Amino acid sequence: MKRCIACGAPLSAEPLLTIENMPAAAQHLPRPEDAATERGVTLRLCACTGCGLTQLDTEPVSYYRDVIRSGGYSETMDKLRRAQYDAWIPAFHLEGKKILEAGCGQGEFLSILAAYPVKAYGMEHFHELVVKAREKGLTVAEEYPEREDQVFENGPFDAFTSFNFLEHQPDPAAYLRAIANNLTAGGAGLVTVPSFEYILEENSFYEFIPDHLSYFTEDSLSSLLNRCGFDVLKKERVNRDTISVWIKKKARPDVSGLIEKQKSIARDITGLVNEAAARGKVAIWGASHQGFSIAASLGLGDKICYIIDSAPFKQGHIAPSSHIPIVSPDAAAADPATCILIVAPGYTEEIAARICEKFPAGTEIWTLRSDVPERLTDRREA
Repeated sequence: MKRCIACGAPLSAEPLLTIENMPAAAQHLPRPEDAATERGVTLRLCACTGCGLTQLDTEPVSYYRDVIRSGGYSETMDKLRRAQYDAWIPAFHLEGKKILEAGCGQGEFLSILAAYPVKAYGMEHFHELVVKAREKGLTVAEEYPEREDQVFENGPFDAFTSFNFLEHQPDPAAYLRAIANNLTAGGAGLVTVPSFEYILEENSFYEFIPDHLSYFTEDSLSSLLNRCGFDVLKKERVNRDTISVWIKKKARPDVSGLIEKQKSIARDITGLVNEAAARGKVAIWGASHQGFSIAASLGLGDKICYIIDSAPFKQGHIAPSSHIPIVSPDAAAADPATCILIVAPGYTEEIAARICEKFPAGTEIWTLRSDVPERLTDRREA
């Protein structure tokens, strides 16, 4: 079964479209003497059943790592890139920052970028193009982003650009993740790809070519970028047939609050249990994941006599990791603890009432409310 090059889900069982006798490649053109043996190919356009990316069911061309760019010589592309840089660079405060063009060819667009107040770097796989770019005075590394653990020359970078190159990649997710892993925190991106919406609007079957494996809509492009560690901040259609997006590397979740809360709960609960255990037996009410986690992570297995829970299917078992026995309320009442810590959010008042009903007067009742241990008043004492 053929699978999606972007997410690995199965492709549709039947192609969306099959076109015979199409050009086998857009570059490295055959010569007149090749006419006797050169043949067209059959292209099958398929849809991913998972992420929805439309793609060709074919092998990539041999030169998919190389950027062979004829449009870079046009006045139209020159004006478009300058307009994009004019807006993108100040929007992300990239003045003086390091910007990488992934797949820069011989530096057609990189030369334009280098005229801005930024530190411009390029990356190109095709050796001859690297040489030409360097002859222009550009800083270009001879490499290609294809492994997530890859460390780029001249990196890390504060931002990157990728102009109509992503659609060529047989593993676009690895390409993007390799770049993301070589960006600084919050690194920005400017990415363009041909628009599949445009092809559908114009019904232009002649746009399909084996060089382009992926046919992105704004949604499928955004989905891929999101899965590869980027937030999509802006999407637009440029030059009629091209999707342009501004992206930003996703920030790692800030778990400092969790770390501090873990420390405070550990301190408070451990202190409470140790003090109560010195006076008698201590129990937990609530065989939930919260109760299990607190008992296990705080090492309370030898300090808690049992965990009480009303669910019959939990009774008679032991808590994961801490191995504290789980008992019914009636069994606990027959051998009562002197201190009970309620760890069952949403049921605290109901459980406290049952403790007052079934357990001896003077039983200490504690609960975790807002993650702070709080002693509840025994109604029989009030």
